[in-house]
Amino acid sequence: MSDGTPPDVLPPSRLRRAGLDRVLPGRSRPWAVPPPLRAVGRFLAAHTVFLAVVGGAIALRVVAMLGFPSVLWFGDSRTYVTGALDMRPSTLRPSGYSLILAAIRPFHGFTGVLVVQHAMGVLAGVMVYALLQRALRRGWPRLWIWVPGVIASVLTLPVLYDAYEIQLEHMLMADVPFTFMLIAGITLAMWWRKTPLWAGAVAGLVIGAAADVRSVGLPMLIVLAFCLAVRRAGWRTVTATVVAGVAPLVGYMIWFHSYNGQWAFTSTDKVWLYGRVADFADCTKIKPKPELQLFCQDKVIRDPEVAAAFQAMWTSDSPFDQMPWEMDDPRTNKLAGEFAMQAIEKQPGDYAYVVWRDTWRAFDWKRVDYPNPGTVEEYRFPEGGALRTWNAMAAYDYGGRTAESRVVEPYGDFMRDYQSHYFMPGTFLGILLGAGLVGVVLRIRRFGGPVLLPFGVGLALLVVPAATADFDYRYVLPTAPFAVLAAGLALTREPRRETAPAPAVPSGEPGSETPEPKQPDKPEEPEEPEKPEADRKPRPETDEQAEEEPSEGEGPEADEGADEETEQAPEQAPEKAQEKADAPGR
Repeated sequence: MSDGTPPDVLPPSRLRRAGLDRVLPGRSRPWAVPPPLRAVGRFLAAHTVFLAVVGGAIALRVVAMLGFPSVLWFGDSRTYVTGALDMRPSTLRPSGYSLILAAIRPFHGFTGVLVVQHAMGVLAGVMVYALLQRALRRGWPRLWIWVPGVIASVLTLPVLYDAYEIQLEHMLMADVPFTFMLIAGITLAMWWRKTPLWAGAVAGLVIGAAADVRSVGLPMLIVLAFCLAVRRAGWRTVTATVVAGVAPLVGYMIWFHSYNGQWAFTSTDKVWLYGRVADFADCTKIKPKPELQLFCQDKVIRDPEVAAAFQAMWTSDSPFDQMPWEMDDPRTNKLAGEFAMQAIEKQPGDYAYVVWRDTWRAFDWKRVDYPNPGTVEEYRFPEGGALRTWNAMAAYDYGGRTAESRVVEPYGDFMRDYQSHYFMPGTFLGILLGAGLVGVVLRIRRFGGPVLLPFGVGLALLVVPAATADFDYRYVLPTAPFAVLAAGLALTREPRRETAPAPAVPSGEPGSETPEPKQPDKPEEPEEPEKPEADRKPRPETDEQAEEEPSEGEGPEADEGADEETEQAPEQAPEKAQEKADAPGR
């Protein structure tokens, strides 16, 4: 210091003014923020907005549980509950959801089901946010720390706040566990730039198990394997993904075969396909065999308020009511499949049209009463509690007092009003998928980059039901998380990969010696050409004669130019060397 005081004895105030508080060793700053608190501060700065969003989403679900203490039933619910009680696979639809219900049953019956399904809905939004925020942070590292979190939080609003999504979480249906498992598998596959082998295997296992919950999950395993292959995850990772994904499918088929004697998932896959073709099948073009004539719907009077598939499957006009076997009988499934395949072969244009029409129906701004007004009404929070007679026995066997259906006001009224105003129209879903498509096209040289997988899954979730069964608004809701993910990832960019430094070699091992610094190359001096005999000086015969005759380059004249030649040597050495090399021998 200027006054001669040693720095190590100065008080902290003078050290700060002198700027020495950061450079002196052994002096700790008492006002420095501890690293744990600093990490908490950075976390809050990055994720405060999303924490508020998640808090509001949880509050909405708590209000829903207060207003509707028990689950909401649908037409398929009884099949799932019966499977959970009997532990027997259903012949109508996959029974993976029944196994989930059986596992939840000891935890307060239907109350436990509501808690688990609402938690799955919230966690699905958390996984979507985590992927988006991480990708935005990596792709745009110069943004303020809070900006990626804000963008990702806004994009997750349709996943966490859609009223129909919350109502679906309250229903006794397989859609929410299926969507959660699908998102969990995709998150594992996308968390790393290059998916590790173990992560690919776990992702395949989870998505394969999701196919046991809903059969539409089967094509998702193919989409996952394809996207990993084109992104060069490695043949070992792709193989592990496929093998792990097939494992739960084989296990389910073994379980189904042990009860029904068939190596299949259901006995009605072709029955649903018949419902798809019933919309356009023309028997004058198909000309079916006599045993298939009863599937013709040409002369059936269409109800304008009921979809053709629903009318052909579930009304009194259904051909299944005229058959000697039940709908889930393998013989019924076989005949329905033959008729459906003939209709597709003879009328491929009509089949393509109805698939396109029902896929595009998901993007309409306004919801319509499809497939019929009664089905659409079941997707809304009810005004009163009621449990149908044919559901009551299975409901009370499973949940006891938690099966009692009732509505508690004013919470029920709040949720009904909320559902009337706050949901994502289909047009916004189309915009999100369109943004994802643009992201895939812009990354076409990298096969769509990270956008390809969520976009492919979201598109498949819309097209597969329209191609194999019929359109239903319940089938559209699982698409939303993947459409959001695809649109958000389209805004990101992949950071440049830096070349990894060479690994250090431990001292004492071969190759650990420190290499010497490389010296600059010097021009090689060419050898002086040998002089002819005539130009050579005679060798002195005695030592005295050698001392008397000065050698070339010595003497007074040589000494006078020695200093000048020394200064010019570095610059002229290459030129002189070249001149000597070019000069002819004397």
